[in-house]
Amino acid sequence: MSVGGLITLLASVILPLFIQKLANLSLVLMIAGLGVSMVGIYFANRWVRKPRPEDQLNKALKSLNDSYHLYHYPALPSDHVLLTPSGVVILETVGLGGVFTYKKGKWKEAMTIGRALRWIVEEHLGDPIRAALDAESYLRSEFERLEISDTRIPIKPVVVFIHPVVELDIGGASIPVSKVEKLRKHIPSDTPRLDADLYTRLDDFFISLTKKN
Repeated sequence: MSVGGLITLLASVILPLFIQKLANLSLVLMIAGLGVSMVGIYFANRWVRKPRPEDQLNKALKSLNDSYHLYHYPALPSDHVLLTPSGVVILETVGLGGVFTYKKGKWKEAMTIGRALRWIVEEHLGDPIRAALDAESYLRSEFERLEISDTRIPIKPVVVFIHPVVELDIGGASIPVSKVEKLRKHIPSDTPRLDADLYTRLDDFFISLTKKN
């Protein structure tokens, strides 16, 4: 899409030089080319640019044993979920670099010239804490709807910044907010374990959601 958009932009400039009748069409081509190119660059930044979120999470959690299962892109509001022997961890990832502050319930991003120029074609911060809590609520409702357990399954939402160049100043957050290299310390390891049958049902549930994608 990004290459096709750039070609369309080029055509909008060249065509009127050779065929004057297409002068009116050049504006349409220019707008269409710009729009398509921007959409293509946005998705390239999200899905192609490295390091990929799943690669960063795999690396950060590789020291965990085989009883920890990490699922990427299940059919859930959260793109990444970790099943632990004692519960579920929702991993809400943020792929932006820069300086981010969270104080009194509000996020702030230190805007640079480079970030300003890329603003339209990069993902926006939004409120990852709210997104993680919403994913937790959705997952609890799914557990209840499917009657996976008659007890409350521990769910821990965590916001993870995966960009290698990021600075965080977090105060008063209701859930953990961490750089990816420090994620390991937020994974529960000394809490009561789930029943073996419940653990297997949860594993099957997340596998089925991952296969759907």
